[in-house]
Amino acid sequence: MKYAVIDRGDKLSIQLAERFHTLAAGRGLVRDEERPEIVISIGGDGTLLQAFHTHLERIDELAFVGVHTGHLGFYADWQKDELEELVRTMSDQEPKIVRYPLARIEMETAEGTSSHLALNEFTLKGVDGTLVAQININDELFEMFRGDGIVISTPSGSTAYNKSVGGAIVHPSIESLQIAEIASINNRVYRTLGSSVLLPAHHHCDIISRKEQRLLLAIDHLNILRSDIRSIRASVAGQKISFARYRPFTFWNRVREAFLGYEVN
Repeated sequence: MKYAVIDRGDKLSIQLAERFHTLAAGRGLVRDEERPEIVISIGGDGTLLQAFHTHLERIDELAFVGVHTGHLGFYADWQKDELEELVRTMSDQEPKIVRYPLARIEMETAEGTSSHLALNEFTLKGVDGTLVAQININDELFEMFRGDGIVISTPSGSTAYNKSVGGAIVHPSIESLQIAEIASINNRVYRTLGSSVLLPAHHHCDIISRKEQRLLLAIDHLNILRSDIRSIRASVAGQKISFARYRPFTFWNRVREAFLGYEVN
């Protein structure tokens, strides 16, 4: 098996990455940073987002394994003190491959159209003031939005920024996108729905800029600042991210431990 490692860059994560390489060599695993079959992320969920975008061009050809250096994250099955068990398991058994939906973002600017994939979410915010945008669903007007911004999340990203602005937590087996508002303006003049909306895989939404405005588009941890964004189309991507699971750890267990703070013995 060919593997690559991406670490967070702090002292502990670097040490763990070096330890992993030593253990992997002893088990016959082959280090290949260019064309791996498995990518090991050592750090936090943010490190796995970095790993995802680093290997985006080969996303259909590889799977990810997360090693968390703190508390167990949503993308990490393994703790920092379990490296030896992880390497042994990787060398001895085939993993179960679990696939999560991604979001496709198509941005139209004065220069043309560009396409991006997001694992967690993308957000759109006004830089100098209120974001003013028309939201269409399936090419029909849904609402005129005025407020701080809009979050469009994947199911696996529903536990991140989306949850903090009042969106629902969605199981990753449900191929969908969720639209959530950030501090929308609602009064006698301006109205928005005020709650999050869940779109199925065969639907899409368009966010159309309705004034000259500088906009910040964040795709996971990547930021794009532009003043010429005309529209953004969001849909469920045809591609998915794959995770290599060597032991069961259900999504709802992750939610319970992350937000309710207890484990079931």
